[in-house]
Amino acid sequence: MAKIKFWKWADRISKVLLVAGGLNWGLVGFGFNPVSAVFGVWTSWVYIAVGLSAVHQAYQLWIK
Repeated sequence: MAKIKFWKWADRISKVLLVAGGLNWGLVGFGFNPVSAVFGVWTSWVYIAVGLSAVHQAYQLWIK
């Protein structure tokens, strides 16, 4: 049961990160990078988290 709850939360978090990443890239198109402005030196780690979220969601699409 705990394993199912973990994956539900992982799925929710990855969806939130994907939305945030999409909005970020939309704003980058207008010349503003909010992730860089907010996270500074941690920007690379945020991009890695968004990338892993994309892999997780792609896997979810693949198995369904």
